[in-house]
Amino acid sequence: MRYELKIALRYLRARRKDAFISITTIFTGVGVMIGVAALTVTLSVMGGFEASMKERVLSLSPQVQIINSQGSIFNAPFIQTTANKVRGVSGSDAYMTGQAMLSSGRGIGGVLIRGVEPKNPIVQGEWARYMIDGGLDNLARDYHATPTSGGPPIATSGIAIGVGLAHKLKAKPGDPVRVVAPIISPDGSLSTKAAEFVIGAIFDSGISFLDNSMAFMDLKHAQDFFGRPGQVDGIDIHLANLDQTDAVTDAIRKQFGSPYRVHNWIEFNESAAAGFELLKRVYALVLILLIGVAAFNLVATLIMVVMEKRKDIAVLISMGATRRDVRLIFVLKGLIVGAAGTAMGLLLGAIACFALAHYHFIRIPREIYGMSTLPIAVEPLNFVLVALASLLLCLLATVYPARQASREMPVEVFRS
Repeated sequence: MRYELKIALRYLRARRKDAFISITTIFTGVGVMIGVAALTVTLSVMGGFEASMKERVLSLSPQVQIINSQGSIFNAPFIQTTANKVRGVSGSDAYMTGQAMLSSGRGIGGVLIRGVEPKNPIVQGEWARYMIDGGLDNLARDYHATPTSGGPPIATSGIAIGVGLAHKLKAKPGDPVRVVAPIISPDGSLSTKAAEFVIGAIFDSGISFLDNSMAFMDLKHAQDFFGRPGQVDGIDIHLANLDQTDAVTDAIRKQFGSPYRVHNWIEFNESAAAGFELLKRVYALVLILLIGVAAFNLVATLIMVVMEKRKDIAVLISMGATRRDVRLIFVLKGLIVGAAGTAMGLLLGAIACFALAHYHFIRIPREIYGMSTLPIAVEPLNFVLVALASLLLCLLATVYPARQASREMPVEVFRS
């Protein structure tokens, strides 16, 4: 194989009369390079969008959730203790929700209030990073504030609102807000309840729905305000590894039968996840075809080389080279061009991913995508798979020209 490789490398060096073939070979390699670079960058961007989408989905829906199909959960501490013992569970947090109106005296807005345990490590890990002014610990803090309607200061607690809602209310941390909520009493009658709270934190999740329409309270204060002491609407279970979602869901379902219901984030967002995966595959297929177009330019290039080197092939066969040796020479030539283009494409793709990740020179609408720059998630496996696909296509492109070269008959060549 050593002399076949030596001859293949020699055929890559252009003589003056072969300059056109050499330029065609260079452009073929450049085509492979561009295709490989485009595919690696696209897969990295799509991977970044997928990770971002998963993060946003999980901020809107729990990883695994336990609810009571008959109403509120009254024994949340027992359920949390039992669920936390399931293998693969990293923790849990109980919550309750209620709808209300917030007024600051300068603006008004409707919100979904979520009562949480501010000191719960799971709540801290999920939401503390979004707090841009104040913190979750302020939800359990006691405040003394002047009511929005005037009057002497009163004792109250904190509330966290989104940056969009804060803009609507024209409020900042430390400002009092009045919360008015509909209350359904045990006999089914409807009434309203109002109370004063102080803005203890403002968060910016990057999701307009959350930032404009959601607020957080301390769980105990929310239970007292909505008249539901000791009750929660559900328990969110957090996983050590999202790949164990199905296994943990099945294990928890065995622990808690009817009337409890256990759901996970895959079930909540199955159609969105499937649609994004399909889109990712379509993009990959289109760009694989782009590499294929560049790779199959090798067919024309190698056919021209075969026509130019007919005498050389005849001499090689006359000197004892086998048909297999001739085929191998042209396969190696095509693979060298393809490998060079693939390597340069991988390098160019890596540089482009690094630049996109660190310099953020491509801007996208934040209000639509929840982010202002292209997300990048570089997976080494994607680079390996792209390289293998590119080399395979280049190998297939060499089959026909190499086969035709091995069919040259020395007698006919010398006679012509």
